[in-house]
Amino acid sequence: MTRWLTVAALLGAGFVYAEGIRSPAPAGAAVYFIAPADGAVVDNPVEVKFGLRGMGVAPAGVDMENTGHHHLLIDLDAIPDPDLPLPATDQVVHFGKGQTETTLTLAPGQHTLQLVLGNHLHVPHDPPVASERINITVR
Repeated sequence: MTRWLTVAALLGAGFVYAEGIRSPAPAGAAVYFIAPADGAVVDNPVEVKFGLRGMGVAPAGVDMENTGHHHLLIDLDAIPDPDLPLPATDQVVHFGKGQTETTLTLAPGQHTLQLVLGNHLHVPHDPPVASERINITVR
């Protein structure tokens, strides 16, 4: 029961009063793809490796200055509202345990991938620490 109350409180805070739940991003912080490269033609499973400089990785729920955890955006044209916690969907994959790589199974064809760092509450930093959107083709 406590877990659901905590989730409801976090979501309520995000929708009712988002100011103050964003964490400042240090100047020069950057998240990027180690693999795959932009324009890569790949097979399933797709190996994705995340890079980060100027900040550290900490699991969701751990509130430490200049840290965050990765979120992978798949086939999205824009980052969801940066004043709210990033939703957990098939297109917004959370790595709240501090993971820095994953494997994906994607439908054959073209896809876009983008990384966004979230703070302890899954909220993008201010300003958002986001990678360039890359394009890949799955055979």
